Amino acid sequence: MLDLDWRPRLNTVTRNAWGLTFGDGVQAAEPTPSEQLHAGHHRDLHRYGPSPAPDTRPVLLVPPLAVPANCYDLRPGQSLAAHLLGRGHTPYLVDYGAMTAADRGLGFEAWVDDIVPGAIRRVSEEHDGADVDVVGWSLGGTLSLLTAAAHPDLPIRSVTAVGTPVDYTSIPAIAPLRAVGRITTERPLTAATWALGGLPAAVVQASYRVTAPRRELLRPWFIARNLHDTEAMARMQTVDRFMSAMPGYPARFFHQVCSQLILGNALATGELRIGGRAVGLSGVSVPVLAVGSTTDVIAPAASARAITTAATGAPSVRFETTTGSHLGLIAGPDAAATTWAYLDDFLAEPALVG
Repeated sequence: MLDLDWRPRLNTVTRNAWGLTFGDGVQAAEPTPSEQLHAGHHRDLHRYGPSPAPDTRPVLLVPPLAVPANCYDLRPGQSLAAHLLGRGHTPYLVDYGAMTAADRGLGFEAWVDDIVPGAIRRVSEEHDGADVDVVGWSLGGTLSLLTAAAHPDLPIRSVTAVGTPVDYTSIPAIAPLRAVGRITTERPLTAATWALGGLPAAVVQASYRVTAPRRELLRPWFIARNLHDTEAMARMQTVDRFMSAMPGYPARFFHQVCSQLILGNALATGELRIGGRAVGLSGVSVPVLAVGSTTDVIAPAASARAITTAATGAPSVRFETTTGSHLGLIAGPDAAATTWAYLDDFLAEPALVG
């Protein structure tokens, strides 16, 4: 008898091939239901899920700049926001929107002294003044930590930094930039961005792809091997869409990253100049969770681990390691069993609950 088991597989291959080449994709995006609570310039605030019950804990998700704000809610199975909802929390998101040349003057001050503190206060007010657990990925973790350090009066219960570089001397990928910068300062890196008003989105997108050359080179082989696997194709498509939607950096912010973080290594060794004053991670006075990946090119575990010696004022600093790419830390196939599980355990610690 003729074996017809190959027919469903062929149908899947055909459907996925069409979706990737001529159609609208392998799977349609299904964002977690959310409501916009506040609108403002680079500070829209959204709440995932229904109105919070009295006993739910508020969690504010702080994205980095130069990435789409949906980094915490890419698709079902790749959504930290949906996971937090399922664990009984009420997740919120602050969305900065697009950056233009008109934003060239925005630097760390705008986020550390205004945008992030404003979001934290609004979230707290939604929960009758309760303290807020703040979670940031990549430079979103940097903004979260610096906000906590600069404003110890804010209603913050804890800070989680996922894939957040602290010791920039432990990032091999930027070692050449640091070597050149010791001679030339940051000016060759930032001169063009000042003229353009910021680092263009196309440059940010290309830079992110450069950090994963193996993925880009093996992409045709990966598709050929997995075209029958709709989940694998959907994940690949989601990452592609995410990278293609990356916005740019404001000129001042990019200048500060280059001069104070990359060249000055200020997070690990001292303090940043923010709003005319010095702000260091030693000023963080709430419990901290940090997660780093040993295979992350952008923020290697060794760089993220430096939070354990920099946040000297925190009552506790927990550091966890895993594997995976920079984005994979919060949205990869292993995130639920690693990063999300570490966050679940951290938010349930007696020191936070009690």
